Amino acid sequence: MPPRPVAADPLTTAALAVAVCAVSSSGPLLVFASASALAITCWRNTLAVGLLAPVVLARHRAEFAALTIGAQRRTGLWCALAGIPLAAHFATWAPSVRLTSVAAAAALGATQPVWQGLIAKAQGRSLRPLTWVGIGIAVLGATLATGADLGASGRAVAGDLLAVAGGMTAAVYTAIGERARETTSTVSYTTICYGVAALLLAAGCLTAGLPLYGFDARTWSAIAALTLGAQLLGHSMFNYSLRRISATTVSVLFLLEVPGAGLIAWVWLGQAPRPWSLPGLALLLVGVLVVVLDGARTGRRLVPSADPAVP
Repeated sequence: MPPRPVAADPLTTAALAVAVCAVSSSGPLLVFASASALAITCWRNTLAVGLLAPVVLARHRAEFAALTIGAQRRTGLWCALAGIPLAAHFATWAPSVRLTSVAAAAALGATQPVWQGLIAKAQGRSLRPLTWVGIGIAVLGATLATGADLGASGRAVAGDLLAVAGGMTAAVYTAIGERARETTSTVSYTTICYGVAALLLAAGCLTAGLPLYGFDARTWSAIAALTLGAQLLGHSMFNYSLRRISATTVSVLFLLEVPGAGLIAWVWLGQAPRPWSLPGLALLLVGVLVVVLDGARTGRRLVPSADPAVP
């Protein structure tokens, strides 16, 4: 069945526009804030759990109890396990935006569907030849972009490698989350998953001696914007739109985060993209697009339709 076109419904169009803007703001806000990236992501997950918990208690109390202390504890364990690679995703991708450009970090982090395809192959699922072509194009684009950054600084290359690691850990997160979500509501799953990620990130901050408080108003405003924007509002709006358009269309629209983040960083932070890395980043996005669209043709969703890894 071909993907459904975007509905002419103005509310869905507005929701998608809000979602793209919200997720595109993640990288620039991380650069704007003055706290460590690890502390920011810790608070981002902690505050998200604080906002989700009342919803769980009001509407999903029985399910949450079953997942934590009841008959569905095995499924609850999968929800908790998903929080481990999610924390690793934040711990790698968030610092990357301060080492390389926001545009490069967003593009290299967007390689998640490529790693998702390789995980599917490792699980015994066959990949179509066109998917392998897309993976090859994406890897070539990432190599060219990283090679271009090598001419800029070793710091930029370190950021590129962290961003790639962020895409890889996001793929592991969604692979585990896909299993957990088979019988679990979105809000119960995300509450447990985000809670585990918050605890791990807090432990990382304490181990590294990074402060978790005492930030200025500018940093707290960035943390609040990240929580309400990319963490909750952006992905919630994408999930809302899934009732009217296909998961493939949402996955493709999600890639608009890359130029969106680059544009916001350019206008707001004066971070102009490095011209010599642009061809590689463009090639990378083409490769990811090929993987997503070819996965849709076979009915295999390489980017889950709910709770994709938050950048």
